[in-house]
Amino acid sequence: MVKVGFIVEGDCEKMVLSSNAFSQFLQANNLVLVDEVINARGKSNLNLPSTATLAQVLRDQGAQWIVVLRDADDMPCMTSVKQETIQADDIIVCIAVKELEGWYLADSTTLSVIFRTTFFFECPEQELEPVEILKGQYIKYRGRGINDKKKFTNLMIGHGFTIENAAQHPNCSSANYFLTKLQTLASAN
Repeated sequence: MVKVGFIVEGDCEKMVLSSNAFSQFLQANNLVLVDEVINARGKSNLNLPSTATLAQVLRDQGAQWIVVLRDADDMPCMTSVKQETIQADDIIVCIAVKELEGWYLADSTTLSVIFRTTFFFECPEQELEPVEILKGQYIKYRGRGINDKKKFTNLMIGHGFTIENAAQHPNCSSANYFLTKLQTLASAN
């Protein structure tokens, strides 16, 4: 089993990586979480000395690899995003394009259950603010809104959201990259 630690930019990322579904993915791929997922509380905190300290805590707990998950937002390229994030030989930066909520848009299975209709969103990673699309679709199909990202994340997780579902979408390469990178860590050991 390869021991992995995670540092994320916010609450929703922590919720997804702390979910039972993600724990099952880790176990199935011979990966073990060394501690709880660490929330850096904002992407601007991902390159601070305090984050380096958090990474060291994960190493001290046995993490062989530390994976940082953050959004790309409106950054011009992935290299820029990675340069704004803590770096070390044992740290891998994975980027949700444009935002983690794009992965929700890519999970047609879960959104079909939530919206009670067959749902497919063509280009989830091209939306600058996928959470706004999700809010609009929720109003359209359910007749009411959800204005809180954490509530929507709970709704998604509660109805079966998995990163694997998002990664199966033909236009959600960042979810696929994230899972493939984790599987590579496990197979390289």
